[in-house]
Amino acid sequence: MSVLDNWKQWEDFLADRLHHAQNEGMSEGAVSNLAFQIGDYLANQVEPKNEQERILSDLWSVADKQEQQAIANIMVKLISNNGSR
Repeated sequence: MSVLDNWKQWEDFLADRLHHAQNEGMSEGAVSNLAFQIGDYLANQVEPKNEQERILSDLWSVADKQEQQAIANIMVKLISNNGSR
């Protein structure tokens, strides 16, 4: 089973990677840029596996670049308090 199949597992996976990046000294700007790149890749290359991913994909598809960056930043905020540290 892929981490993309279950929203909670995906959220935990992202949170763990975020905390690791922060512990290694990755800047907030770099995290934000990476989140945007991941969001863009997923929206264009990966079929949503659950309701939450479908909603994000739909939002991403109608958003302009500035709004997509905001979605990416919100996802970083959402996961920043989840996962292991």
